[in-house]
Amino acid sequence: MSARGHTPQLVGSLLVAIAIVAVTIIAVTAKLGPTSAAEREAREERLELRMEREQERREAREELLEERREP
Repeated sequence: MSARGHTPQLVGSLLVAIAIVAVTIIAVTAKLGPTSAAEREAREERLELRMEREQERREAREELLEERREP
């Protein structure tokens, strides 16, 4: 085959490859984007709850110690 015969095939293959890459990037971004943000938000909420519970336990222990120290 001559170079003229390969050029249209090469251009067509490149266009198909670019389309496949674009569709893959869009699909992966759409699938992971919101999920990742939702997971991150849920993790932050769990961490905040854990910190609040620890603070409440700490305050309860301090109150208990103060009550025991008082005559």
